[in-house]
Amino acid sequence: MKSIDIKGTDYIPVNERIKEFRRLHPTGQILTQIMANADGQILFQAKILVEDRIVATGHAYEKEGSSFINKTSHIENAETSAIGRALGIFG
Repeated sequence: MKSIDIKGTDYIPVNERIKEFRRLHPTGQILTQIMANADGQILFQAKILVEDRIVATGHAYEKEGSSFINKTSHIENAETSAIGRALGIFG
């Protein structure tokens, strides 16, 4: 997988993690769900399923306007982060 250097640490972007997951588990699933969404704050959950079995979960919270990207995309950012966390936990 392609990695990038972030402050001296190798980081594998979520899109690369998804590609690798799809390659290794072509019938696997990545399911996301909004757990809470109020007052500009959102909480996402992502589940990783392999052979119809949950093998990992990840959660992410973002607040609208809390960063440059969250000014316009806090929902998308939270979903992507939850997926990345779940895939990271899955390994």
